[in-house]
Amino acid sequence: MAITSANQLELLQTAEAVAREKMIDPALVIEAMEESLARAAKSRYGAEMDIRVSIDRKTGRATFTRVRTVVAEEELENYQAEFTVEQAKQYMENPEIGQTFVEEVPPVEMGRIAAQSAKQVILQKVREAERDRQYEEFKDRAGTIINAQVKREEYGNVIVDVGAGEAILRRNEKIGRESYRPNDRIRCYIKDVRREQRGPQIFLSRTAPEFMAELFKMEVPEIYDGIIEIKAVARDPGSRAKIAVISYDGSIDPVGACVGMRGSRVQAVVNELQGEKIDIIPWNEDQPTFLVNALQPAEVTKVVLDEEAERIEVVVPDEQLSLAIGRRGQNVRLASQLTGLDIDIMTEEDESARRQAEFAERTKLFMDTLDVDEFFAQLLVSEGFTNLEEVAYVEVEELLVIDGVDDDTAAELQARARDHLEAINKKAMEVARELGVEDSLVAFEGLTPQMVEALAKDGVKTLEDFATCADWELAGGWTTVDGQRVKDDGVLEPFDVSLEEAQAMVMTARVALGWVDPAELEVAEEEVEGELDPDRELTAADVFSEGKGA
Repeated sequence: MAITSANQLELLQTAEAVAREKMIDPALVIEAMEESLARAAKSRYGAEMDIRVSIDRKTGRATFTRVRTVVAEEELENYQAEFTVEQAKQYMENPEIGQTFVEEVPPVEMGRIAAQSAKQVILQKVREAERDRQYEEFKDRAGTIINAQVKREEYGNVIVDVGAGEAILRRNEKIGRESYRPNDRIRCYIKDVRREQRGPQIFLSRTAPEFMAELFKMEVPEIYDGIIEIKAVARDPGSRAKIAVISYDGSIDPVGACVGMRGSRVQAVVNELQGEKIDIIPWNEDQPTFLVNALQPAEVTKVVLDEEAERIEVVVPDEQLSLAIGRRGQNVRLASQLTGLDIDIMTEEDESARRQAEFAERTKLFMDTLDVDEFFAQLLVSEGFTNLEEVAYVEVEELLVIDGVDDDTAAELQARARDHLEAINKKAMEVARELGVEDSLVAFEGLTPQMVEALAKDGVKTLEDFATCADWELAGGWTTVDGQRVKDDGVLEPFDVSLEEAQAMVMTARVALGWVDPAELEVAEEEVEGELDPDRELTAADVFSEGKGA
């Protein structure tokens, strides 16, 4: 691509040809030529000179100019590209700092080395423009499906021709052990597009939950039109998947629409996913109901939801246990990903044994502390009483509904329960005092003596210590480690202190100590309420974060 000043029209013809071939703006090619000509001119006139070249877009004539800038005398560094106000007076009228003086210089004939250098500059600029165009073309296509042609396979990764460049389907993004040969057609989900030093990198996937969702959108017109929405997706790529759908039109069955006539719609998706079995599940706002649907085909007898811990206990008939768990735990794992909850599955027999153990434990508690016989203690447990606090401070009318309990008996029961609790509290406070608890913590509203004792044993002895605690350190929580949810025990967790209650107590302590301005606290609470607005419209990211689980 040698460029000479003699053939001026050749510049424009070359620029047009390159731009057409690479599908970029001809102006970018001409700018690259101007830069290459300027570089060649500097090698002739001197590298320190500010030589600029302008190519006429109509005639192709290249104009070479030398530019000098007026600077202050103390800032003069480059004598070839700068001059002082005094020096500029012989070229300009009333020169001022910052003004430039432009003069045309004779064009430069480019030798072999200069032409080669110019060619490299142009090629580099063209490559950069090509990369920018490719990035701009694909950055907005992330999250969509692309049909492409396989070019080659490298170390298990498939390199795909996407027209304007290449994309990569990594080994871990392929379904099972599927392999491809050059020129095979392939359908993939564009997972990510990144601008990197060596050019835009387009990452494809066939295992992403979003890939299945997009396939259903292509096969089911109701999903494309927004009548049916995919709320969550969970996949074990190549083996099995669950997809939760909801219909906003009462006359359309979301599951039936996704299955299609004689299963034609879902079968098209299954064929694309190498025979992956798909369970289509009706989505429900009620989590226990949704979970019962998600565990299909297993039948569920009972569901117990612990919203704070984001755990759920499911009771199934003995003969349904293996079906609910699935092969290698597949069914319950996918149901967990779909609902975002940890699921404990037990049989009716296991649940019965556990309830009997809890019943016996509470019966013994009341027998030992209230000095009542076994029959009466069992009556209390049967009526729903689980601890001494409930007996001591419940309304008397709730005790009177128990057979054989009159006003005097109820008063005696409450007196015994309160006496026992006071004894426990007194002992707890003595232990706390021995451990060095200060009055500031003892007097803090909301903490019982037993809580104070537990805090003292954990090293929290002052109100300042308490104010530095995190809410999860008090109430407990869950942490995800290596994909597994791990329980963090809280100091006050045995006392049924929720995360919200722990957060409120810690903030109250900080306000009392003057660490937090109450006015700022109110603003922060309003912002949090806005972020956690239950009526907030879900985005696509929300949908698929639900599908991936917590």
